[in-house]
Amino acid sequence: MSALFNALLELGDDHLILGHRISEWCGHAPMLEEDLAMPNMALDLIGASRSLYTYAGEIEGNGRDEDQLAYLRLDREYKNCLLVERPNEDFAHTMLRQLYFAAFMEPYWQAALASKDRTVQGIAGKSIKEMAYHIRHAGEWVVRLGDGTKESANRMKDAVDWLHPYVDELFAMSEDAQTCADEGLLPDRAALRDQWEQTISNIFDQALLEIPSVQFAQTGGRTGHHGEEFGHLLSQLQYVQRTHPGMVW
Repeated sequence: MSALFNALLELGDDHLILGHRISEWCGHAPMLEEDLAMPNMALDLIGASRSLYTYAGEIEGNGRDEDQLAYLRLDREYKNCLLVERPNEDFAHTMLRQLYFAAFMEPYWQAALASKDRTVQGIAGKSIKEMAYHIRHAGEWVVRLGDGTKESANRMKDAVDWLHPYVDELFAMSEDAQTCADEGLLPDRAALRDQWEQTISNIFDQALLEIPSVQFAQTGGRTGHHGEEFGHLLSQLQYVQRTHPGMVW
């Protein structure tokens, strides 16, 4: 069960950290519709993280709940992939990062419907629809910017160059994740690559973008080795809980 606990933390951390990143756009989005849409997407992700943390805490059996797992760990204890913690930069970076993640998680949750774990099945059933919407929303923006003005196209191409080196970690299997896959509890991440590439290729064709070749993939998040920006993110994320201990969602 410790393998499932750690694998659930990987998923929970991915969703929490990306949800926090997207929430940073609240009040700063380029138009009113996005100022409403982006916090809603952030809430989808944070809602999934709550379910994952709650179940992980039950499995661990040490009395830690969703708040303690989300807010009271040190940076090296977070297992999220590096992609989700990347700074927002501009709107092109944000939408492409969201597309990359959602294009992975939608087939992941589809596969998780066949899990031997009933709780995992339940979380997957709720999350599939949310990820399908995120793909559609982010994908439309990637096409709109990639096939837009010279400025928007350059920004989207720049986003691809900056973010694509972080993609491989989405499919990397930690020892705990592999154990859960072997036991039929969670999907095999590596097996989802073809579906992810098909989704991205279809959208990139419309956006007039090319998938770059990556010589050196950026990894380390699953083992707690995060970028400098992650410390600044945690200082914001954990501020209220550490200032007012015992606060709950």
